[in-house]
Amino acid sequence: MKQVYFISDAHLGSWAIDHRRMQERRLVRFLDDIKDKAQAIYMLGDMFDYWYEFKYVVPKGYTRFLGKISELTDLGVEVHYFIGNHDIWTFGYLERECGVILHKEPLTVEIMGKEFFLAHGDGMGDPSRTFRFLRGIFRSRVCQFLYSLLPTRWSMWFGLSWAKKSMEKHRLNGVDKYLGEDKEFQVIYAKEYLKSHPDINYFIFGHRHIELDLMLSHSSRMLILGDWISQYTYAVFDGKTLTMHNYLEGGDNK
Repeated sequence: MKQVYFISDAHLGSWAIDHRRMQERRLVRFLDDIKDKAQAIYMLGDMFDYWYEFKYVVPKGYTRFLGKISELTDLGVEVHYFIGNHDIWTFGYLERECGVILHKEPLTVEIMGKEFFLAHGDGMGDPSRTFRFLRGIFRSRVCQFLYSLLPTRWSMWFGLSWAKKSMEKHRLNGVDKYLGEDKEFQVIYAKEYLKSHPDINYFIFGHRHIELDLMLSHSSRMLILGDWISQYTYAVFDGKTLTMHNYLEGGDNK
C-alpha cells in the first residue's frame, strides 16, 4: 500500500544556512527515495526561506527542488503545499508549473479512514501582538501590491535579510526548544480545538522547528515535524500507524 508523507520547514535559500546547496540536494534525494512509495506528500510550510512571485519573475534558484516536485506530480503523486510565514507570497506559479495543490489555510482531511488537522502552525494560539501585526501586514493584498512595485533586487535582498535575522534571533534566544505542554501555543490550540472537534485523530504542524509527538487523548495525537535544516525529520502514515523519522541517506527510510 502507498504511504502518505509529511515534512516542513526546509527554509531553502536561507542566508543563515551555510550548507544550503547540500541541504537542497539532501531534500531532493529524500523525495526521490519515496517517489515510488508515496500516495501523497504534505509540505506544511516554510519550504522556502523567502518566496515572492512577481508577475513575470520568480526567485532565482531552487531548480532541483522545483524539478523534483514537478516530477512527482507528473507521476501522479499528490503534492500538497501549505504556505508558511516565510513563503506566503505564492500567486499561481507553483500550482501551474509544478502541479502542487496549494493551501493557504489549515486543512481538515480524511486520509485512509483517519481524520487529520494539518497546518503550518504560525499564529495558532500565539498571543504576541507584534507577531499578529506583522502577519496581518504580510497577508494584506494592498501591502503585497505595494511591495511588488519595488525593484526585484531590492525586494529580494530585503526579504532574505529579514528572514536571516529572524532565524538568527530565534537561535540566540533559544526559541526553537520545547517549552512544555502548558506553554506551547500549538499544543494549547490543539487541545482547545479538540473540545469542539473530538473526531480529529491527528494534528500535524510545522513552524516550531522542534520534534514533538504527544498524545492529547486516547484517540488523538499531535506531531510537530522538526525541520529540514539540521534534523531532517518527516512523518509517514501507512493507513494504520503514524511514525516520525529522521532521514538517513542510504538508510532504510520508510
